[in-house]
Amino acid sequence: MLHSPVGLWRNVDDVSGKPRPLIRVTESNGTLQGKIEKVFCAPSEDRNPKCEKCEGALKDVPVIGLVILSGLKKKGAEYTAGKILDPDNGKVYSSKIQLTDGGEKLNMRGYIGVSMLGRSQIWERQE
Repeated sequence: MLHSPVGLWRNVDDVSGKPRPLIRVTESNGTLQGKIEKVFCAPSEDRNPKCEKCEGALKDVPVIGLVILSGLKKKGAEYTAGKILDPDNGKVYSSKIQLTDGGEKLNMRGYIGVSMLGRSQIWERQE
């Protein structure tokens, strides 16, 4: 049983079921962050996508290497008070995560305002 979200995670699209980015979660001074390590592109898609819809300093930054998850701190069984960037639409949401299935899956919740108004994704541990 793994008790930390630190590691490499695969996001699976909840609509298409296709693999999405690999995200490396690290911890520094009790705060988690997640960076995109690899993307899975269709043959017709750009192999080096950029965050075209991001604003400010992140506008047109390569998606690979982009920090999309930040500021999460442990609170009980969850990590809360974080932010997650959706590179597909350039928006930043509040976030919280919780390990499930003995640490093999990560329930990631992104939301605006209250947690009930948002979207959840399951990330699968890769290492």
